[in-house]
Amino acid sequence: MSHPQFPQGVEIRAPVTDQVEQVLTTDALNFLAALQREFNTRRLALLQKRLERQAQIDAGTDPTFLPETKHIRENSDWRVAPIPADLQRRHIEITGPTDKKMLINALNCGAEMFMADFEDANAPTWNNMIQGQLNLTDAIERTISLKTPEKEYKLNDQVATLMVRPRGWHLQEKHLRVDDSAISGSLFDFGLYFFRNARRLLAQGTGPYFYLPKLESHLEARLWNEVFVFAQKYVGLPVGTIKVTVLIETILAAFEMEEILYELRDHIAGLNAGRWDYIFSCIKKFRSRDVLFPDRAQVTMTVPFMRAYTELLVRTCHKRGAHAMGGMAAFIPSRKDAEVNATALARVREDKLRESQDGFDGTWIAHPDLVPTVREVFENALGEKPHQKERLREDVNVVAEQLIDFRVPNGNITEAGLRNNISVGIQYTEAWLRGNGAVAINNLMEDAATAEISRSQVWQWLHHGGVLNDGRKIDHDLYRATLDQEIEKIKQAWGEANVAKSRLAEAALLFDKLVTAEQLSDFLTLPAYQYLE
Repeated sequence: MSHPQFPQGVEIRAPVTDQVEQVLTTDALNFLAALQREFNTRRLALLQKRLERQAQIDAGTDPTFLPETKHIRENSDWRVAPIPADLQRRHIEITGPTDKKMLINALNCGAEMFMADFEDANAPTWNNMIQGQLNLTDAIERTISLKTPEKEYKLNDQVATLMVRPRGWHLQEKHLRVDDSAISGSLFDFGLYFFRNARRLLAQGTGPYFYLPKLESHLEARLWNEVFVFAQKYVGLPVGTIKVTVLIETILAAFEMEEILYELRDHIAGLNAGRWDYIFSCIKKFRSRDVLFPDRAQVTMTVPFMRAYTELLVRTCHKRGAHAMGGMAAFIPSRKDAEVNATALARVREDKLRESQDGFDGTWIAHPDLVPTVREVFENALGEKPHQKERLREDVNVVAEQLIDFRVPNGNITEAGLRNNISVGIQYTEAWLRGNGAVAINNLMEDAATAEISRSQVWQWLHHGGVLNDGRKIDHDLYRATLDQEIEKIKQAWGEANVAKSRLAEAALLFDKLVTAEQLSDFLTLPAYQYLE
């Protein structure tokens, strides 16, 4: 497709609607092309390094703290740059996709921060990516609104501080090509939001704030830092205007937390314990070992390897003056079952109490109804203090072996766990293929991270001799019978009419293909992206 406004070498392989032209102006496309040309070769080289590190782990080499960066860890003098006023108090951060209803409800819910998500809570259809950018600008300008038959949605006077999560380094945006290559999804999402809104945000006393997902090394953080320096100079803003929080949601990044802070020290505000992706990463990186995780629900934040990772995160952040952010509470309150709510909210309170006592400065939630519960916990722990970075946690001394000792005391694999993984994995994938990346299933907000755990656990149990707690081996016959039964249950629950207009057959086929493949696929979203428009 050609268009007179397109810069040389830039091509859009999607319908160019009025909305697309509103977002992808000639100036914006020039900026995106400049980012891609400057950084994509390095991005691809870093993705190759991921494959090399995986091969080393497959060959039996355990990850460890890097000897070549020991001088960074042992230098007690450096700190991250000063953090803006509106990023100081982050007791509650809510996350979700960039559709209008979610944006308005999240910004209004009473949380300090809202992380608008172009990544795991988003299915990257072309419409979602373009409409999301428009919605974010409308939210910043306070012109966003939505009328439904039931309600009119608009922003309150007081709203949460906005942060945005672009896609990870491994993802592409296939609809925009620069010099015959699909542009990096990271550069597309970051670049558009920054270029369109940085000055708008600064004029309102805030700034361009981001969450960075899926980093696996400090070299990947270094690349982001260079992107930020380039972008700020391109538009004439001071270096350090951009502020980011990095999700530590891969096992390899856990060994390089201090180095990640160091590489991004002019731009970083904190690290976050991305629990679900972290568990998935542990399964994925050790896929060639005879490592068997129990049911997903049994891999809690109190099991030893998760405890080691989170306590190390708090110590590392506070040592360098950065915020330590806790993990997701994914519970979605029921409108009908008070008993379910009481049980689940007690668990949420217990989880957030542990985080606040461990020294975390704030935490994540998936639903506005959790704000009062979590608010009470963090206010009791911190009082009027915006954070507790003075708690240095020098009592924490984590060694490499603790991070990769995946034993879960009294853990087991149950038939219910197997069934839940199959059902959730298929239902989530089906919704994702229809363009919905955040899905409430069984009173939990499921996103790509939890779907990744679901399908990777089934793969692990199937390929490494998993045995149910009743003694049955998880072989292909048991898996196939269970798969058929769970698909039938979904069909019964949805009804014939809903199944007919769904993408259930495609989702089940994709899930089955990933679970039975000889090699564990790195990401569900990579093959699934080929199904999206």
